[in-house]
Amino acid sequence: MSVRSFTKIRIHLIWGTKGHEKSLPDREFRKKISQHLVVNSASKNIFMKINYVNADHVHTLIDLPTNKTIEDVAHLLKGELSSWINSEIANKFNWAIGYAAFPFLSQSLIQLLSTLKTRKNIIKEYLLKRSTKSFCLVIKLKI
Repeated sequence: MSVRSFTKIRIHLIWGTKGHEKSLPDREFRKKISQHLVVNSASKNIFMKINYVNADHVHTLIDLPTNKTIEDVAHLLKGELSSWINSEIANKFNWAIGYAAFPFLSQSLIQLLSTLKTRKNIIKEYLLKRSTKSFCLVIKLKI
């Protein structure tokens, strides 16, 4: 990777278990997988913002390195992770072939924050109405 190169390309990368079977039912084991995924990606110079391991698929949000393609990253993460999972469990584990990758644009983040802010205001209004109604009931006023 060139020292003078800079990119900020965030990718929402998703892949599933073979046959989309719920092969990872144990929540505590999925937490271990998540932690391993973070450590492994860092060792490969792939900055992972967040990940979530479900029983039948994985979500990650990564910054795509300047010297790797999405396919390279998916191959590196899925390949090493399946080897690690197989060393931890008795059953044979496999990921499904392929992956899904979507750009996570700054606009997406802005929309998410806007949605959360809107919801926060709606919750505040609801709580205000509820507390006003409770207060009126206490002092026996009709609304």
